[in-house]
Amino acid sequence: MEFFERFAIPHPSPIIYASMVAIGITLLAIIAGLTFFKKWGYLWREWLTTVDHKRIGIMYLISALLMLFRGGVDALMMRAQLATPDAQLLDSQHYNEIFTTHGVVMIIFMAMAFIIALMNFVVPLQIGARDVAFPRLNALSFWLYFMGAMLFNLSFVIGGSPSSGWTSYFPLAGNEFSPSVGTNYYMIAIQIAGIGTLITGINFIVTILKMRAPGMKLMKMPMFTWSALITNLIITFAFPVLTVALAMGTMDRLFGTQFFTTGNGGMDMLWANLFWVWGHPEVYILVLPAFGVYSEIISTFARRNLYGYKSMVASMVIISLLSFVVWVHHFFTMGQGAMVNSIFSITTMAIAVPTGIKIFNWLFTLYKGSIRFTVPMMYSLGFLPIFTIGGVTGVMLGMSAADYQYHNTMFLVAHFHLVIIPGVVFAMLAGLTYWWPKMFGFMLNERIGKWAFWFISVGTCVAFFPMFISGLDGQARRMYTYSESTGFGFWNMVSFAGAVMLAIGFIIIVYNIYYSTRYASRDIGSDPWDARSLEWATNTPVPEYNFAEVPQVNSSEAFWDSKYNGHKLFSGKLKEIHMPNNSGVPFIMSSLFFVLGFSFIFSIWIGVAIALLGIVACLIHRSFEQDHGYHIPVEEIEKTESELRGGK
Repeated sequence: MEFFERFAIPHPSPIIYASMVAIGITLLAIIAGLTFFKKWGYLWREWLTTVDHKRIGIMYLISALLMLFRGGVDALMMRAQLATPDAQLLDSQHYNEIFTTHGVVMIIFMAMAFIIALMNFVVPLQIGARDVAFPRLNALSFWLYFMGAMLFNLSFVIGGSPSSGWTSYFPLAGNEFSPSVGTNYYMIAIQIAGIGTLITGINFIVTILKMRAPGMKLMKMPMFTWSALITNLIITFAFPVLTVALAMGTMDRLFGTQFFTTGNGGMDMLWANLFWVWGHPEVYILVLPAFGVYSEIISTFARRNLYGYKSMVASMVIISLLSFVVWVHHFFTMGQGAMVNSIFSITTMAIAVPTGIKIFNWLFTLYKGSIRFTVPMMYSLGFLPIFTIGGVTGVMLGMSAADYQYHNTMFLVAHFHLVIIPGVVFAMLAGLTYWWPKMFGFMLNERIGKWAFWFISVGTCVAFFPMFISGLDGQARRMYTYSESTGFGFWNMVSFAGAVMLAIGFIIIVYNIYYSTRYASRDIGSDPWDARSLEWATNTPVPEYNFAEVPQVNSSEAFWDSKYNGHKLFSGKLKEIHMPNNSGVPFIMSSLFFVLGFSFIFSIWIGVAIALLGIVACLIHRSFEQDHGYHIPVEEIEKTESELRGGK
C-alpha cells in the first residue's frame, strides 16, 4: 500500500478534485474527436513526426498559449485569495503550490515556449534558409519541452505539486521540509525541458551563423535574428548551469547526497548561487527576443529604418555579457559582505545603460515617422512607459543598502511583473499578431485586438502598481493571508480588479482568434503590413521549402529595398530543392524521456531501466539510419508557386 500512497495528492481540495475531473473529460473529448473524425493518421503524419520549423513553431505557440492560461488561472487564484483579509479560498499549502507552479509555468513553459515559437517560425525565413541546421534535433527540442511541461503539470493530479517556490531554495526543497514528490517533479520536469532548450540554443546558433542567404553579412541581419543569435548564445552558456544544479538537487532528494544540506559538508547557498547564475541570464533570454520583436514592429509601422542599428546590436551584446555578472543582487540580504554587495550593485545598475540606449533608439525611430496604430504597434508603444517604470524600480532594488527595505516584499513582485509583462508578454502578443498572417494566411481582427490591448495594458497597471505601495508598507511576498489591521486589504482588492481585467483581455484574444478564423478574409497577399524583412518576401501560406529561390541580400532591410529601391531579390532561375524527411523518432524518444522522468520521480527503478534502454535504442537507430531526405523537382516547385499566387 505504501507504493500507491506516493501517487495520492497529499493535500487535496475541492478545486483539485474539480481539476482532475476537467482534465479527464478534456482528454476523453480529444481522443473521441480524433477517433470520430479519423484524424489519428493525419496527426501522426503532419504534426507528431514533422521536422518543418514552421509547424514546430506553431506547436510551440499552441503549447505556450495553453501554459499562459494554466499559469493565469494560478495567478487569479492567488489574487482572489489575497483580495480580502483572512480569506479562506486557499489554505497555506495549496497557496504555496499555486505560487510555485505559477512561476515555473509562466517562465519555463510559457514565456520560453513563446519566444522559441517565434524564433522557429521567423528566423529561418528572415535569413532566407530552407529550414534550421538540424531539423530532427529541432523536433526533439520541442518534444522534450512538451514532455517536460506535461510531466510538470501532471503533478497537480498525481503525487502533488511542488510547494517550495519557483526558485526551490534548499533546505526548504529538501526531503525534510518537502517530503512529497512535488519537488521531484520540479527537478526532473525542468531538467527534461531544459535539455530541449539547450539543443535549441545550439541549433539556432549554427543555423544563423552558417545558413544565411548570400550577401547577408552579420551586420545585415534583421534585428530579430540578431536578438535570437545573442539569446541562443546565452542559453548555451546558462542552461548547463541549471542542468548541473537540478542534477545535484535530484541526487540530494533521491540518493541522499549532501550538496545542498546545511550540514555534512553541504551548502544551501550553493543552490542559490547556481540557480541565479542561470536565473538572471534567463531574464534576458526572455527579454532580448522581445526587444527584437519591438525593433521589427516599430520600424515597420513607423515606416522608417531602425535608428542606430549598430548601437542596437552593441547594446544587446553588452547586455548579454553583463547578464552573467549580476546574479548576487538576488540575495543581497543573505550575508555577503559590503564589498561583494557593492560590486554587484554597480554591475546591476550598469546593465540599465545599454537597455536605455535601446529605449532611445526606438523613440528616435518613431520621431517624425509615419506611424500606423495597428495592434502590434500599440503593444510596442504601451511597452515603452510601463517597462521603463519597471526598469527604474529595478535600479532601486539594485542599490544593495535600499534592498534591505524592498527585498521579499510585494514591491519586488511589482517590479518583476512590470518588467516581464510589458517586456515579454506584450512583445509576444505583438509578435503573434504581426506574424499571424504569415503563419495562418489571415489577419486577426484589429478592432477586437485593440479592445484586448486596452484591457491588458490597463489591467497590468491596475494589478501591479498597488503592490509598490503595499510592499513599502510591509506586505511580504508569499504570505497567503493577512489581518485587516495591516491595511493591505484595499491595495490587494485593487490588484485583484486588475488581474480580472487582464483575464478579460486574454479571453478577448481567444475570441479574436475564433472570430478571425471564421470570418477574416484569406485574400491578404504575402505582405499585408508593408513590412521590411525577408519573411514577407515568400508566399502566404509559406510552402514547405520557404523560398522557391534563395534570395540575394545586400542590406538589413532587403525586402523593403526590393520594393522601393530597385534591389533584385530573386534571379528567376529555379533549381531542384533538397528537404529533410519527417521522423517519428524525436516523438518516441521524448515519450521515453517522459516515462524516465515519471519513473525517477516515484523511484520506479524498473521503469527507469526500460526507458533508458529505449532512449539508447533510439540513439542507435539514428546512428545507423540511412536517410538522405528527398528532392522537390522544378516542375513541382513551379506548380506550387503558381497555385500560391492564384495561378498568376
